[in-house]
Amino acid sequence: MSQFKFSVGPWNVHAGADSYGPPTRQEIDFDTKLAKFAELGFSAIQFHDDDAVPNINDYTEEQIKEKARELKKKLDKYGLAAEFVAPRLWMDEHSIDGGFMSTSAEDREYAMWRAYRSIDIARELDCDMIVLWLAREGTLCAESKSPVWATRQLIEAINKMLAYDPKIRVCIEPKPNEPIDRSICGTMGHVMAISAATIDPSRVGGNLESAHAILAGLDPAHEIGFALAMGKLMTVHLNDQNGIRYDQDKTFGVENLRAAFNQVKVLKENGYGSHGEYVGLDVKAMRTTTDEDCYKHLENSLKIFRALEKKVDRFDYDFQKKCVETRDFEALEMYVMNLLMGID
Repeated sequence: MSQFKFSVGPWNVHAGADSYGPPTRQEIDFDTKLAKFAELGFSAIQFHDDDAVPNINDYTEEQIKEKARELKKKLDKYGLAAEFVAPRLWMDEHSIDGGFMSTSAEDREYAMWRAYRSIDIARELDCDMIVLWLAREGTLCAESKSPVWATRQLIEAINKMLAYDPKIRVCIEPKPNEPIDRSICGTMGHVMAISAATIDPSRVGGNLESAHAILAGLDPAHEIGFALAMGKLMTVHLNDQNGIRYDQDKTFGVENLRAAFNQVKVLKENGYGSHGEYVGLDVKAMRTTTDEDCYKHLENSLKIFRALEKKVDRFDYDFQKKCVETRDFEALEMYVMNLLMGID
């Protein structure tokens, strides 16, 4: 019996447009996605604030709460929970040069408005976690803002969120670059430092995305393990990445199966999920994918994860111990490869 529950965001099924080309598939309405996610075996939905309340800027605080209550009824209909709400600041004109770290006081105030509304939405969805993907929180021009000032702005913003709701948890999703040039909070180590500087570190942790770790030149399993060791891994975004380039969000495990195995292994060995955590996917279909196959990347990610979970269950820890004692790492490495290749 698996110890894991899975979550997915509605943006994981999209029309295929990218920076270099137009859409290649038809848009799918939100209710249809919810029904399909439940059918595929997902237990929870990841939300941006404007996924939950489209055109959020057009509504009052009370109207936003009412629309969130309507969304909760839809989730209940399909037996789905809300995992988190994330303010999508990077798509707004107020966040051209960052939100929490904008040099404009007006824009920083707007960023906090979106953060507070995300917390309001989370309350209505019976959810206690806000995820911050700090997309534009950094610099496009190195000399445009002080990294000391910018870091302090982030800490101040998180402190305001923690003070706004005594039960909310703030989960930072680190990424070293893209769409900005230099991130202020690029790795899980940065997340830990920011957490320690807040007014309530117990409510601030991290969301490790596989591709983001690879973009930073780091091993995703080790980043997961680092956060687990600190008691700070609130969720994960599993996917895959072909080297240090743009963020690809590939199907989990398709580029480096051994790295994927070790991500599943470190999660399973350390009881991830025992406190209600979800295994989140953040994967995108290729532009060549047809309308008929537009959920296949999600199905394949789940299949690969579950297959690797069975591999972890079969892992021979006695043999591992023997290899470690004799430092026969060649034998241990080949054992892992045979396990993954299905060779006895």
